[in-house]
Amino acid sequence: MKSEYQLVIIGGGPAGYCAALYAARAEVETLVLEGPLPGGRISLTDIVENYSGVSGGISGFDLSQIMREQASGAGAQLEMEIATELQKEDDRFAIITDGEFEIKSRSVIIATGTTDKKLEAPGEKEFTGRGVSYCATCDGPFYRGKNVAVVGGGDSAVKEALFLSRICSSVTVIHRRDKLRAEKIIQKNAFDKDNIHFEWDTVVSEILGEKNVRSLLLKNVKTSQIKEMPIDGVFVLVGSVPNTDIFKSFNVLDERGYLLTDDEMRTGIPGLFAAGDVRKKNLRQVATAVGDGAIAAFSAQEYIEHSS
Repeated sequence: MKSEYQLVIIGGGPAGYCAALYAARAEVETLVLEGPLPGGRISLTDIVENYSGVSGGISGFDLSQIMREQASGAGAQLEMEIATELQKEDDRFAIITDGEFEIKSRSVIIATGTTDKKLEAPGEKEFTGRGVSYCATCDGPFYRGKNVAVVGGGDSAVKEALFLSRICSSVTVIHRRDKLRAEKIIQKNAFDKDNIHFEWDTVVSEILGEKNVRSLLLKNVKTSQIKEMPIDGVFVLVGSVPNTDIFKSFNVLDERGYLLTDDEMRTGIPGLFAAGDVRKKNLRQVATAVGDGAIAAFSAQEYIEHSS
């Protein structure tokens, strides 16, 4: 890894890989700091069925690896380094990584994505890895033939419930509202499954167990009634938070920590761009992430050419 590049992309998900593909094809010297999980969160998704041009669905891991190989094949350099610090120094950016590398760059695209939001319920932290999980594709096989719960009502939660229904005896979806937020076709698939059940208007007030999770205390938000539900494992999918802590000093974040950009993926800092789920926007999907990535790469290329 060299000490200076024209473009550094922080994050190795669909947005980062697409940006790298477009930048490298434009002969921009590009480095991608992928972080600890090449492919990002999509690589943990069981199946992607709504990505245009892919018929019959594809595993998130396979899709992310195709994107990764395309970026590398086009000439982008990929490194499993985590950016721990970003600074602006005159007309250059300085990026420090967890491997203690210092890299200079003319331009930066932030594509760091999001992290699973926690329930913040008693017992969650204590039983993480011992019955509490945030990834059904990763940990679901440990619960084969058992009874599990999924907390959440969006696309990710219902997709994970569908995956778990194929290997678990029963799956209970716990949602704080009286209807799901997931895409309609995904909802229908879940409602059609005999072993997927629903607890509406309900939140998890506590996770109980000894060595491992054994039950959940559930609270109905309308009646305040509390009940205990025996369970072997619980999968928490209640949303996400942006991975933007190291960018706070740039004052380009909204009140929730998402990066603010214009339509060209430009932040308020010249040469600093953002793409994918880390941006403030309404829809966070693979399709929108790669669109962001392509635009960010084009904008970065223009910036590099006009500022040289």
